[in-house]
Amino acid sequence: MILSMKLIKKLMSRLLIIIMIVIGFFSVKGYHMYKNTIKETPVTEILDNIKNKENFVSYDELPQLYIDAVICAEDKRFESHFGIDLFAISRAAWTDIKTFSFAEGGSTITQQIAKNLLFTQEKKLERKFAEIFAAFALEKEYSKKELFEIYVNTIYFGSGYYGIYDASQGYFGKTPSELTEYESIMLAGLPNAPSNYSPNDNIELAEKRMSVVLDRMIKCKKITKEKAENIINENN
Repeated sequence: MILSMKLIKKLMSRLLIIIMIVIGFFSVKGYHMYKNTIKETPVTEILDNIKNKENFVSYDELPQLYIDAVICAEDKRFESHFGIDLFAISRAAWTDIKTFSFAEGGSTITQQIAKNLLFTQEKKLERKFAEIFAAFALEKEYSKKELFEIYVNTIYFGSGYYGIYDASQGYFGKTPSELTEYESIMLAGLPNAPSNYSPNDNIELAEKRMSVVLDRMIKCKKITKEKAENIINENN
C-alpha cells in the first residue's frame, strides 16, 4: 500500500511536469501568434473602425436588463476579472479532460472579442493562448463599458444579423433602447448558439434559452424568480 502510494505520487509529479512543459510550449507559440497578428492588424485600428460604423450602439443606449442578462449568461465575473476568468478556465479544463475534447472553453467576453476579431475559430491550444494575451492587452487599453460595446456590436445573433442594432431591428423592428424586457432577454441568449436559437427559425428553442438566461440572472441576484416568470410570460 505504501509502495503504491509512492508510485502514484511519483506518477502525478511526472504528469504535472509534463503538463507544465506543454503549457509553456503552447504559451510561447500563442504569444508569437498574438504578436504577429497585431503586427499585421493593430487592435486599436480594428476597434476604431467598429466604433465609427453607422448604427454603432453605445453602452448608454442599451437597456440595463439586457446588459445584466448578457453578463450573467456569458461572463458573470466580467466586471471584476482582468481578461480571463481563472475559475471558468479551471472548470472548463476539467470538463475537457473528462470528455477528451475542447467542448468547454471558459472564454470571457474579452476573450471572445479577441477570438472573433483577431483569430480563427480553430480549437488549437496556441490560438487559445494567443487569445489570452490579446485579452490582457484589451483589458489594459479599454474600459469594461467599451469592451462590452465592442462585444454586442460585433457578435452574431442568427438570421444574418451581426451586432445588437441589426438584431434588434431585424427581429423586432426597434432600436436597442426600445426593447421590451422579453425582447432584451431573448437577444441576450441568442449568441450562445445563434443558428439554433433564432426566433425566426425556432421560437420554442429561443424561449428555452431565455429560461436559461433568466435562471442565471436569478443566481446572480439581478432579478427575482417572480420577475423572471413575468418576463417569460410577457408575450403570452
